[in-house]
Amino acid sequence: MFDQFSERHIGVSNPAELQKMLDVIGVRSIDELLSQVIPQSIRLKKPLALPEKGMSEYEFAAHIRGLAARNRCLRSFIGMGYYPCAVPAAVSRNVFENPAWYTSYTPYQAEISQGRLEALLNFQTAVISLTGMEIGNCSLLDEGTAAAEAMLMMFSLRSREAVREGRNQLFVDRNLFPQTLDVLLTRSEPFGIELIVDDYEEYEFTGREFGAVVQYPAADGAVRDYADFTAAAHARGALVTAVCDLLALALLKAPGEWGADIAVGTAQRLGTPMSFGGPAAGYMTTREAYKRNMPGRIIGVSVDRLGNRALRMALQMREQHIKRERATSNICTASALMASMTGFYCVYNGPEGLRRAARTAHRAAVTTARALEAMDYRLASEAFFDTLEVEAEAAVVQSLALDEGINFYYPSEGTVRLSFDEVTTPAEIETVIGIFRAAKGRKAKAVKHAAEDAIPAALRRESAFLTEPVFNRYRSESALMRYIKTLELRDISLANSMIPLGSCTMKLNAAALMQPLSLAGFQAMHPFAPADQAEGYLELIAGLEKDLATITGLAACSLQPNSGAAGEYTGLMVIRAYHQSRGQGYRNVVLIPASAHGTNPASAAMAGMKIVTVACDERGNIDVEDLEVKAREHASELCGLMVTYPSTHGVFESRIREIVDAVHDAGGQVYMDGANMNAQVGLTNPGYIGADVCHLNLHKTFAMPHGGGGPGVGPICVAEHLRAFLPSHPVVATGGDEGITAVASAPWGSALLLPITYGYIKMLGEEGLRRATEMAIVNANYMSSALKSEYRTYYSGETGRVGHEMILDLTHFKKEYGIDCGDIAHRLMDYGFHAPTLSFPVHETLMVEPTESEPKEEMDRFIEALVAIKRECEAAAAAGTADNVVANAPHTAVELAGEWPHPYSRMEAAFPLEWVRRAKFFPYVTKIDNGYGDRNLCCRNCD
Repeated sequence: MFDQFSERHIGVSNPAELQKMLDVIGVRSIDELLSQVIPQSIRLKKPLALPEKGMSEYEFAAHIRGLAARNRCLRSFIGMGYYPCAVPAAVSRNVFENPAWYTSYTPYQAEISQGRLEALLNFQTAVISLTGMEIGNCSLLDEGTAAAEAMLMMFSLRSREAVREGRNQLFVDRNLFPQTLDVLLTRSEPFGIELIVDDYEEYEFTGREFGAVVQYPAADGAVRDYADFTAAAHARGALVTAVCDLLALALLKAPGEWGADIAVGTAQRLGTPMSFGGPAAGYMTTREAYKRNMPGRIIGVSVDRLGNRALRMALQMREQHIKRERATSNICTASALMASMTGFYCVYNGPEGLRRAARTAHRAAVTTARALEAMDYRLASEAFFDTLEVEAEAAVVQSLALDEGINFYYPSEGTVRLSFDEVTTPAEIETVIGIFRAAKGRKAKAVKHAAEDAIPAALRRESAFLTEPVFNRYRSESALMRYIKTLELRDISLANSMIPLGSCTMKLNAAALMQPLSLAGFQAMHPFAPADQAEGYLELIAGLEKDLATITGLAACSLQPNSGAAGEYTGLMVIRAYHQSRGQGYRNVVLIPASAHGTNPASAAMAGMKIVTVACDERGNIDVEDLEVKAREHASELCGLMVTYPSTHGVFESRIREIVDAVHDAGGQVYMDGANMNAQVGLTNPGYIGADVCHLNLHKTFAMPHGGGGPGVGPICVAEHLRAFLPSHPVVATGGDEGITAVASAPWGSALLLPITYGYIKMLGEEGLRRATEMAIVNANYMSSALKSEYRTYYSGETGRVGHEMILDLTHFKKEYGIDCGDIAHRLMDYGFHAPTLSFPVHETLMVEPTESEPKEEMDRFIEALVAIKRECEAAAAAGTADNVVANAPHTAVELAGEWPHPYSRMEAAFPLEWVRRAKFFPYVTKIDNGYGDRNLCCRNCD
């Protein structure tokens, strides 16, 4: 029936169209093709243990609303890094709920990403301004992992003398959020970093420290002057990282002004909901002197071929997929969509709006503090911003608070902590005070709302912030809506056309899956709320963990890792803990094929592993003999193997079971990278093949959007013997009995996104999941076969077939046509397409993955575009001119309307095929000068 979700999700559902595609491939049926693609030895013998048929969209909508309704979202004053905030409806509607924003890819193709790049530049500019620093990145994953990145950045910045001396101690102030400390513990251990957790006021530096981490304001709400502490750290050669509340910095002196070297934190309270813990944009800013050591992506201002201002990702040589095992970070996915939302929040509110929000929170705290002091309650600090820690009988206060529909945080039996926010009302302040009156058995009195503040004069902010024009221009909703639309029209997303990125699986992000994310029952839940208030979330989480374990053929699942690379890291740390539990902690060698994603060796380096590279043969497969030799050679210290399956070359390697057995025989574990899971679901799985752990990119195989570069979710599934080591959390019970410490700030990572994958599985059912995989393989083989007379497929399996993606060989183009792979990528923009994956995993190639969601008509357009571009290359070579339509691509509307010195026509440049005219996308800028942007680094929006 057509109301089945699978018929909406899968692009080719017409039997006649499918038969034409099979004819081009040269097979009679899908089953015949699959028999040529997937080794019979690893084909599942029975269907997955899931319902055969999926829910309809209507049925799922009712089901997911019911789960959301079971989340009782009490008024939260818990704080602890997560706060209610006023998310502008104009941003929710026009960005968060808009497929033009959430279906776009990471802005590697800068010329068709200028809108997102400007939104991210606004985010960078805002956090740089608020923190008083000189340079920032365009988001990290969350506060805990941002602090961990800062720790490793300070570690890598040690002087040669400090390295020789073995300086390995990091001071951490004890008044830090527990979840942040836990992530620091996780990330420090593989590097031999010793955490010294102490009180900053009493600590004396010994010269063994390379850095220090403090929280500003502190976890208990205290506003503290760290200037002398920072000076003492610098005197001993140590750097200082401040974990900062961005809203507080509207009233507090910027960390850059009191000497901090790095500022990190979360931007959650600036325009994104709490969402049971995520996603929200983490941030990092620092001194320009440290720009080469900064992890993550930096948006920089450059110029294009015509000298126009153009934005791009700067300093990309720091990307982990280039540095591989020499990487100092494995950051890949960020939280770009949430960073864009934060940027628009700052654009809409401006400096006066942020001050107003900060004053609302601060004055609520002051009013409450004065009332509590009048009742003889003792507060932890006289100086605070929005958070009070009160000596009180926690059980009594909690009972009274729950009766009023309010949650506080209870650090101990004799302590209550409460945090106010920008949406606190006078009535709520009276209710809060009334709870504490009732706890002491006192009668209600009128509340006097305080006008004074509780910030010491020396720490009050005097400097201006958000002074740039973009933060002082758009105050009406009409103005903001048009600004957002202006930027939107500068980008290509799945709302425009197919995005055929190999390995990135840019499939449909169905509206039925995205709608639940706007439900208040999912958005308004604090991650540390009592479990009985989050029954809907917890049922969804348990169900999703079970389904993912079933799909992967493994025993258990953790949803905590909040990116694919974080999932890689988590899987390795779980394996590491398993070996340690067996008294084999010395096992630290990881075998990684030369063809592996760059995040694999980077994640292994972050887990403290020694990387041994395994060769590939001339067909792109793992050299099994080389692997067996190296497994035996390192058997005494072998931790495991990282393998992507199907391979990074898009092929199901027939000897995968031999590979798995060789590693197990040498005492190692097998980690399977789930990047290419879209070719496995329902047909085979990691557990059946023999893997011990795999991570899943939910923003790839399981239909979460890419969000312009994030957020992503990277859960891991593990075999039974690894279940006990799944990551724990210091605030909320989760993970295994011997779980590693936390890998993310929130217990279940980016929980708001989980309804997407949950719904994808529930609506497809076993039959639909399997059909989606089959069609992903059909579509890839159709395109490979349709293009074979023009473009050679670089690697194929033993039967000449590919998996769900293929690598097109352009290695001869430079020699024959004077045109390189990058030129082809830019010319595709003139045809209205995002380029395939460029020069990965083989230089001067294009890796194409059509996914199961694309209709035949769209694939045929892309095929026609590639053939037409090859003809243009041939014509350029025949004419012998560098001034040709491919080398000059892309062409902007402004250039086309101006003087035209080129030998080819405007029509050839802009409308090369008839169908391009019907829905023309004009790139906003032409080819960007990357070198200029790096030589003249500017990462603020000063226009």
